[in-house]
Amino acid sequence: MLLRQDYNQIALFKGLGPNLVGVIPARSINFFTYGLTKDIIKENFYDGKEDSFVHLLSGISAGVVTSTATNPIWLVKTRLQLDKSTVKQYKNSFDCVNKIFKNEGFFALYRGLSASYLGSIESTLQWILYEQMKKAIQLRSDKIAQSGKPRTKFDEFFDWSARSFSAGAAKFAASLITYPHEVVRTRLRQAPSLENGKPKYTGLVQCFKLVLKEEGLASMYGGLTPHLMRTVPNSIIMFGTWELFAKLLSGI
Repeated sequence: MLLRQDYNQIALFKGLGPNLVGVIPARSINFFTYGLTKDIIKENFYDGKEDSFVHLLSGISAGVVTSTATNPIWLVKTRLQLDKSTVKQYKNSFDCVNKIFKNEGFFALYRGLSASYLGSIESTLQWILYEQMKKAIQLRSDKIAQSGKPRTKFDEFFDWSARSFSAGAAKFAASLITYPHEVVRTRLRQAPSLENGKPKYTGLVQCFKLVLKEEGLASMYGGLTPHLMRTVPNSIIMFGTWELFAKLLSGI
């Protein structure tokens, strides 16, 4: 009984390895691609100025590049998380990749990529909302500067905190609007059935239709609460850290 309880506790951390491996490159690629694309577009087409269309194109670019580069990592993570304890298919991440190559081929690592591209709408919305909120915060700072009132350490801390929490609010709103793609992406990444060796879900549209038919519309929002509990604080920390280092490095 104790061994079973210990195993159940360990099962809560299935897929942690690829998740840790994937988070750093995924965030790095996303921030780098977004910043680079934004600079290229505004300098070459908008005379150095920013607007929502610049943020839109930059967000799409960042989402597509990040999804393409990291999809195999998230597929392995999903497979390990969904691996049943009674009939385990994979020993670890390396065994998972090896069996996918052997049984399904290289391109199986890119299952769910179409849903990931659809999911880039979420990250794009987050960037647009975040940039608009950040613009409002900057307007407040400019008004304080124009009034002749000297900026204090509290003003700087308030601006940084406001930008950080704006990222969380933007992520919350974007997730609510686009969450169904998360469900479809997870379903597409599932391992083929052990009985017939064929995947239940074969494409983006087919997956949407089948899930709606078998489980109803509410199933498209299954797991939303833990998703928000994970991604909203993550966005606050990630964007807050990014803002902090961007300010520190700009002064070097």
